[in-house]
Amino acid sequence: MRVLKLKIYQPQAHYRIPFTYQRRHTYPIPPYSTVKGMLCNLLGIRKGIERIENKISDDDMMKLKKLMQLKVSICGNFQSKSSEYIWFRNLSKNSHIERFGYSENRKVSGGIEHPGGQMPVIIDILNDVEVVIYLFHENSGFIEIIKKSFLEEPSMRIYPLHLGRAEDFIVISEISEIDLKVLEVEANYDKFFWIPERIYKNNECNFEFNKIIGITYNLPTFYFISSGRRNFEYARFKLNDGDLGGIRMFFDEIEKLPVFFFSFR
Repeated sequence: MRVLKLKIYQPQAHYRIPFTYQRRHTYPIPPYSTVKGMLCNLLGIRKGIERIENKISDDDMMKLKKLMQLKVSICGNFQSKSSEYIWFRNLSKNSHIERFGYSENRKVSGGIEHPGGQMPVIIDILNDVEVVIYLFHENSGFIEIIKKSFLEEPSMRIYPLHLGRAEDFIVISEISEIDLKVLEVEANYDKFFWIPERIYKNNECNFEFNKIIGITYNLPTFYFISSGRRNFEYARFKLNDGDLGGIRMFFDEIEKLPVFFFSFR
């Protein structure tokens, strides 16, 4: 099985867990929607998966359809975690009046401040992050497009490459095409893995989702725009800390890592 392997290093990263606000928690590795967003940026895809008022080009639509057929595996680790203490601004009129007394005032304790209210926020930050991403597509030409977009044709990119927040830039440690085999998985691999319930496997693989140890998450995969709102599709995954056994799965013999492909469609 021929796949594309991406090894990525990030000095710092934050992969936000939704619905965490005053303290913004992070996943230990990027979820699939974050990786998909990076690939959309890489390929120059600007819109969602529906053709809204013909705003998405035929070329982008073709790339999106191929992206939906992509099989993705994500694992990785980090060296340490720290927290940043910052201020978020709320520019609503009511927040401004609550802080300054009336809407035209900008002074507090004799000094002029920015308008609106403010709220202290703690953001959890991962340090020295290493992520390994495997990509498989039945159309090998699409994998070649992704590879060239990383290495040779950066002109399609919309923004500088990042994974997570816009400031969480990436360093490409390795891009290579490798062959995976199906082998016994029985070890502690010292990395975090996303393990999908809707897994892509062949007849040689032996895998039961319910027997995998890990925390179960419903993660967003794609969204559709309806009446101006995003409606997300979700899939079930387990976040495993690397302790795996009793299964046969695709295996990278170079990195000594099992590979768990999620099929978007």
